Amino acid sequence: MASKSLLWFLPLLFLLSSAISSSMEINSEAGGDRDYVTRESFPMDGDVAWVVQVSDLHLSAFHPERAEDLVSRLAPALRVIRPSLLLITGDITDAKNKRRTSTRQDETEWIQYRNTMDAIVRLSGIDRRTIFDIRGNHDKYGVPYVGHKLDFFPTYSVSSQLNRTGTIQSISLLGRERKYIFMGIDDTISTGIRGPSNLFGHPTNKRMDALESELQYWDNYPGSLVAKVVFGHFPMSFTASSEEGKRYENIFANHYVSAYICGHLHAKFGKQLWRLHTVELTSNAKEPNIVKQFWEWEVGDWKDSRLIRILAIDAGEVSFIDFEFLDKHKLLEDFETTILITYPTDSRNMNRIKTDSLPFRNDINALVFSAQPIINVTAKVFDSFRDFKMVEEIPLEVATNSGAQKPLFHAKWNAENYRSVSATRYWLQVFVIDSQGKEIASQPRPFSVEGKPGHYQNTWLAHLIFEVQWDNLYLILLWSNVAFLIIFLFLPKLLNYFMERNASYQKWVMSVSVSSHTQQRKSYFWVLWFLTEGSRSGMLWFAMIIYVLYLLKLPWFWGHATSEDGDIAGMYLSGWRIQVPNSSMMIDNLGIPDIFTITLPFMYLVVTPMIILIYSLFAKRSAVYLCSRGNIRCSNGPLLMESEQGSQDVSGVPTNSSEDINHPSVYKTCGGWTRWVILLACLVIILIHFKLCCALMLAYGGGPIALSPALMWAPPLFLAAAFYSTRTIVNQ
Repeated sequence: MASKSLLWFLPLLFLLSSAISSSMEINSEAGGDRDYVTRESFPMDGDVAWVVQVSDLHLSAFHPERAEDLVSRLAPALRVIRPSLLLITGDITDAKNKRRTSTRQDETEWIQYRNTMDAIVRLSGIDRRTIFDIRGNHDKYGVPYVGHKLDFFPTYSVSSQLNRTGTIQSISLLGRERKYIFMGIDDTISTGIRGPSNLFGHPTNKRMDALESELQYWDNYPGSLVAKVVFGHFPMSFTASSEEGKRYENIFANHYVSAYICGHLHAKFGKQLWRLHTVELTSNAKEPNIVKQFWEWEVGDWKDSRLIRILAIDAGEVSFIDFEFLDKHKLLEDFETTILITYPTDSRNMNRIKTDSLPFRNDINALVFSAQPIINVTAKVFDSFRDFKMVEEIPLEVATNSGAQKPLFHAKWNAENYRSVSATRYWLQVFVIDSQGKEIASQPRPFSVEGKPGHYQNTWLAHLIFEVQWDNLYLILLWSNVAFLIIFLFLPKLLNYFMERNASYQKWVMSVSVSSHTQQRKSYFWVLWFLTEGSRSGMLWFAMIIYVLYLLKLPWFWGHATSEDGDIAGMYLSGWRIQVPNSSMMIDNLGIPDIFTITLPFMYLVVTPMIILIYSLFAKRSAVYLCSRGNIRCSNGPLLMESEQGSQDVSGVPTNSSEDINHPSVYKTCGGWTRWVILLACLVIILIHFKLCCALMLAYGGGPIALSPALMWAPPLFLAAAFYSTRTIVNQ
C-alpha cells in the first residue's frame, strides 16, 4: 500500500517543482545590437512647438483606401497644420491575409507605404527629414531577425532611408532658451513571431540603459529649460519588463518625462485612453520618498477611425487634441478649423504634480489651424460654481513672435483671479471666426492656474486594458489556474487514500447520509461526494496528472513560428523555443507574456472544464451504481437505505415525508438526464477546443498543429475515454 501511494505522490512533487522552475525562467531576448541612440535636431522659433502623431495605419493590399485616405486627407491637413515633426508610431502595415487568419510580411504593402509617404511629402510640403516612423508588432510579424529578407522596414521606412537604424531616436527642437526633446523607442520583439503570440513590447536592459543615458544627458544640458516626450507603439500595460525586471515607468518619472504617447490598442477600446502614472522614487534614509508623475496618452488608429493627434509644447507645458477625419474632409479647403489651447492646460488629463514652484503665468495661448484666414479669436472663462456663468471675455491676438507660418494667438490676463482649491472650477473656451463668417468653438475644458491635476476616471474597459499590467496579470491567472488543478486533482485523492486505508469510506458515506440534515448535506455532502468519486477514476486520473505535467514542461505544439515556410519551432508554457538561423543554438522563452492569447483560453476553456467534466461523469456513475445496488432504491424518490428498522431515507428523514420525496436536489442525483447534460457540456468543450485548434492551424500551419497530440488530440481523447469508462453502469 505504501509503494502504491508513493506512485501518485511522486507526480505531486514533480508538479510543484515544475511549476516553481517554470515560473523562474527568464524571457531571453536576443538581438540588442541595434540598441543605440540616433540623434537629430531642428531649430525652433519661440517657446511653442507642435507635432502630429498618427498610429496604426495598417496599410493592406486588401484595403487600398487606407493609403488613399492618407494622401487625400492627411496630406492637406499637414499643409494647414505645418507641424515641426510627423511621428508615425507603429503598425505601418497590416501583415495579414485577406481572411485575417494568418500573419506574414507582404512587400506590396511596404511599397504602398513608401509611395504613400512620397505623395504626402510632395502634397503637404513637409520636410521628409521631420518624419519619424517606428515599428509596431504587425511590422515584425514573421520577421525571423532584423536584416532578414522578410524584414522590409529597413528598405521602405522613412527613418531607415535617412539612416536612423537604432532602436532609439532622439529628436531635439532647439530654441533660444528652451529645448523640446522627443524620443522614439522600437520595442518590438527581437525574433518576429507571427500572431497571435506577438502582442507586447519587449525592451532589453541594454535599450533601457541607452534610453536612460540619453535622458540623463538632457537633464544635465547646460543653460536650457528642457521638456521631454517619449513616443512608442506599445502602451505601458502591454510592455513587458526587461530581463532584469526593469520598467520604463521608473525611468520616465526619474528623468522628468512629461508624457509618453503611443498607439497599439486602437479606438475600439475607447478614444480617451489616458493615464496619469504616479511613481514613488526612493531616496536616502534621511529624506522622504519623492513622488513624480507623467502622463500616458494612447491615440486611436488610422485603420478604422482615421484619427490623428496634434500635440504641442508651450514653455514646457504639454497639451494635445485628437482630430477625426470625416468623409467630407478630403480637400484642403474643406479642412475643419481646429483649435488647440496650449496654455492653460486641461486640468483633467494634462496637469501633474510638479516638484518645482514656478510663478503663475499670466497668459493664454491657442493654436488655430485653418484653411481660411482668421478674423477674430476670443477666449471666455466660465465659473462652474455659478452654473457656468461667463466671468471674463478676453480677445486674443496673433503672437508678436509668430510669423505667418505660426498660427499662435496670445493674450494677457490676471491669473490670480482664478486661484481655487478646485482644479475644475474654472473652464476655458476659445471662439474663432474665419473670413467666411463661420464661428468655431473649442471644447470647453477646466483649468487650474496653480497646475493642480483634476480627477479623470476611465471606463471599466479602459481601466482593464490600459491600466492593468498584463504581464503580471498573466502570471497570476496562469499559476492560479495551475494551483487550482493541483488542488482539484490531488486533494480528493488524498482524502480517498486515507479513508480507504482505514476502510472507512463506505461508513463515511452512509453515516453522513443518515445523520446529516438536508440543508447540511446540500452545503458539503454533494461537493465532497463529487470530488471523492470523481477522483476514483483509476488510470484515467493518473493520465490526467501526466498530462498536466506535460503541459508544464514539454511542448504544447509545433508550428511555423517566424514565417510561413520557416523552420518548425515548439511552443512551451515558458514561451517559444526557436532555432537561431544558420546555427545549432536555440533561443528559449520567446513570446512571454504574448502567448497568453493561446495558453489562457486553452487552460481556462478546455483543460480545466475537461477535468471537471471527467470528474462529473465518474461521480454520476458512482451515484447510479449506489442506486442500483440491492439495498438502495432511487427509482421513485430519494436515495433509500434498507435497514433493520425498515426503509429509511439516507438523509435521516422518514420515507413518508412528502417534503423529502419531492426534494429536487436528491431526486435529480439519480436522474438519467444529468448524464446527458454532462455529455452536452463535453460537446461544447470539444467545439471550443476545435475552434482554438483551427485558429492555431491557420496561424502556424495545419500539418505541425495536427501532429501535436498534447494540443490537438489529448482533450477529446480524455473525454471519450471518460465517456466509455462510465457507460456500462448507466445501461444496467
